[in-house]
Amino acid sequence: MSARDDILGGIRRSLKRGALGGERAAQLEGRLANHPSGIIPRRSQGLDRKGQTALFEEQAVEIATTIERVASLRDVPKAVADYLQRFNLPAEFAATPDPLLDKVPWNERPLLKLKRGKPSPTDAVGLSVGFCGIAETGTLMMLSGPDNPSTMNFLPDDHIVVLPASRIVGPMEEAWQKLRQAKGGTAVAATMPRTVNFITGPSRTGDIEQKLEMGAHGPRRQHILIVEDDSIA
Repeated sequence: MSARDDILGGIRRSLKRGALGGERAAQLEGRLANHPSGIIPRRSQGLDRKGQTALFEEQAVEIATTIERVASLRDVPKAVADYLQRFNLPAEFAATPDPLLDKVPWNERPLLKLKRGKPSPTDAVGLSVGFCGIAETGTLMMLSGPDNPSTMNFLPDDHIVVLPASRIVGPMEEAWQKLRQAKGGTAVAATMPRTVNFITGPSRTGDIEQKLEMGAHGPRRQHILIVEDDSIA
């Protein structure tokens, strides 16, 4: 018996009822497998890949994220180097051990120094791979795990995110659907990531005297490299 079964069993006992069976159990399983979506705003509906990418960029720029489109992973080292130079940042950064970054030809920019793994509090710049981009709000969906430590989303002052255009969806509901599919379908409670972070722009707060402060709980700047190579899943 799993911990989930123990918890549900305790709830049933408190309600003085047993496990569902027969038709009612089938109805429940059907609901879990094919539950209806809520109301989805029209803004992100009916768009093709080009339209979703354009909407994602528009919404991200609205909330102070900078965007650069690159044709392929070969262009990522130059784009990163240009960003670091633009803000007079050191040519070194922490990068998640995501396998997609193994395909980037970092050796073409030998002056760049990258450290793979978890960032430290002294790392000024972090580089991640986005699981999904939500065009409706310009939001990044980031999953925790060995390949993508969540601390990369919070510690560095500058956060650069590599996002394949193929991973951009319309509304948030499609992002969750993409996650379920990536983790094996509907019965994925045991394989879902420990943490899912939704990031909409750089960190900010206006709590103190209604004055906007950047970098309150995370990066002061967020930069997204949209890789337009459709061969990247």
